[in-house]
Amino acid sequence: MSNLGLRILYGVLNSMENVWCERVFAPWTDMETEIRENAVPLYGLESHDAICEFDIIAFSLGYELSYTNVLNMLDMAGIAHRSEDRNESAPLVIAGGSCCFNPGPMADFIDLFVIGEGEEVIVELVGIFLSEAGKPGFLKTASSISGVYVPSLHDTSRPVVKRVVKDLDNSFFPVDMIVPSMSIIHDRAVLELFRGCIRGCRFCQAGNTGNPVRSRTPETLLRQATACIANSGYDELALLSLSTSDYKRLDELCDSLLDWCEPRKVNLSLPSLRADNFSIELMQRVQKVRKSGLTFAPEAGSQRLRDHINKNITEEDLLGACRVAFEGGWNSVKLYFMLGLPTETDEDVVAIAGIANAVLQTWKESTDNRKRGVRITVSTSCFIPKPHTVFEREAQVSIAEYLRRVELLRSSIRSKSITFNWHSPEQGYIEAALSRGDRLVGNVIEAAWLSGSRFDSWSEHFSLEKWTSAFKVCSLDPEYYAMRKRTDNEELPWNFVSIRGSMA
Repeated sequence: MSNLGLRILYGVLNSMENVWCERVFAPWTDMETEIRENAVPLYGLESHDAICEFDIIAFSLGYELSYTNVLNMLDMAGIAHRSEDRNESAPLVIAGGSCCFNPGPMADFIDLFVIGEGEEVIVELVGIFLSEAGKPGFLKTASSISGVYVPSLHDTSRPVVKRVVKDLDNSFFPVDMIVPSMSIIHDRAVLELFRGCIRGCRFCQAGNTGNPVRSRTPETLLRQATACIANSGYDELALLSLSTSDYKRLDELCDSLLDWCEPRKVNLSLPSLRADNFSIELMQRVQKVRKSGLTFAPEAGSQRLRDHINKNITEEDLLGACRVAFEGGWNSVKLYFMLGLPTETDEDVVAIAGIANAVLQTWKESTDNRKRGVRITVSTSCFIPKPHTVFEREAQVSIAEYLRRVELLRSSIRSKSITFNWHSPEQGYIEAALSRGDRLVGNVIEAAWLSGSRFDSWSEHFSLEKWTSAFKVCSLDPEYYAMRKRTDNEELPWNFVSIRGSMA
């Protein structure tokens, strides 16, 4: 519900003549039981109309472990989950989001994919839908639009070029924000500073698929910020992008925003900062109203490995940023790393503990109040070789190897001031298999859903046994997709998707 992309598309569609857009989310398992037992079809939040009565159902696919929820929601709506089983009177089912850069695994369930940014292409698609009589005619016309992939019609020898919004200053932004009546994950107003990334980290799918870099001006952002706060009543404003501190006019923007936010007691949050351009000046700006947590992502423990993945920050950069924070009164820092990166050695793993200990020592040297203590959190996830990255052909380490490295790191952290958390390697294993899957993996997703898989992003619902059984039933091997290094001459399932970008 806090997803900015959803808010943008919701606003764009509801601003169109003859269009009415509602939201629908996957009900939690207890609510699903009630809905099914009482034969209530899945319905939209605004009108409570059954979504099977809508013309178009659009899914945002931001995470591969949400795939079973898509099939489950269609089933709860009384809509066939396979495209081939839906007749012409059924709603059109479309999808967008970062997972669509490899649409193969979901291609049997989705009528049409939007590859890239959606706020302009969705207007074109709805315009065609309103003018075309019948689904076949619509799909044929829509398939000629840049950024659109129709699985039933497309020859994968022809590239599908992602859509890019050229002018962010003049693109739609939802200043009339939906104010939820319940607690949501990020319950605050947001500003999107820019899209794309200047960094080029070799593991990062978002950075590779989000380019080119396009920015909004400080004047536009200030206007949008004041409207968002005035229309919503929020007391927190977050500045969003892949790397907020890379916004070239950030100091100027922060000064303007704080002149407006400070007297209104609105907190300014910068959740995406880099250690190599973190400054005392920036710190002094963001701490004026109240302090929020600081998070840095060195990604790797050693300089050698950071250089290999093109994460161009040094330990000195990180310690300098932490020193600024501790001197400014902060006593909580989160550090994110990946285990299993290509060429990683045990020395690289142990180096993570070395960085955490160096941060602790920096706090001891910098703080003026040791009685408050310090909270340093080290979190690791399993490296996943994502499509459209430099590492897309690399192999993922096995679950057992990941856990061995976790234990090596855990045993190397000896201070009670440092907390170590690690992400489930089982979930990372299935995520890798799905993210690098081909169209055959759609059968696995269906089999996993039929066995009861849903909400796989939540550890209490994820079942590795259900997923491995689904692969086995379909005569496929998850290791083939997740843990196999691809040769340079191997054709990848997502090669027909071009990330160079189209602005037409």
